[in-house]
Amino acid sequence: MVLKNLNYPLDFKFKISTLASDFNITDRNGNYVAYVRQKMFKLKEDVIVFNDESKSKELFRIKANQWIDFNASYSLNDLTDNKNYGRLARKGMRSIWKSSYDILDANDQAKFTVTEDNAWTKFFDGMVSEIPIIGMFTGYFLNPAYTVRGIDGKEYFKLKKMPSFFGRRFQLDRMIDIDDEDESLVILSLLMMVLLERARG
Repeated sequence: MVLKNLNYPLDFKFKISTLASDFNITDRNGNYVAYVRQKMFKLKEDVIVFNDESKSKELFRIKANQWIDFNASYSLNDLTDNKNYGRLARKGMRSIWKSSYDILDANDQAKFTVTEDNAWTKFFDGMVSEIPIIGMFTGYFLNPAYTVRGIDGKEYFKLKKMPSFFGRRFQLDRMIDIDDEDESLVILSLLMMVLLERARG
């Protein structure tokens, strides 16, 4: 299946009541788009995307190709239509300073890139978050943003972390129209990226 007719912006909101990294994806009207669960105690990342919080239907599955996060890639699979959309790949050394990812299609062709807009945000967040008490409030002041660009150089999406304790909420906005299948590829990639970036702080 493809994710289509979405009303932007989309909100990614993490649940702090669970040990797992679960989050809801809702549209601008508060309607469910998906519910995301990261499976715990796995050597390799394993993420299931459900229809909603009831978890009555599995829509997508995302799996890492290796247990070491550095330079790993994540396959994006549609469970309804039994197809592979492509994969998200981290850009190794460049991601240490400034987060950068490639989004590739099912034929392993590069389609989009995701880059962090300001590397200094992550740098200061990493420093300040280690300071007792003050570090608790970094989620209100140091919020990274990411841009999704196509191989044509156009900006298609903007993802930003919203002010909140514990990095609970991200918001995704679409800048220009995009093919439904490419849109699904990007959204699946970004929800995996959010889990990775949040784990890194």
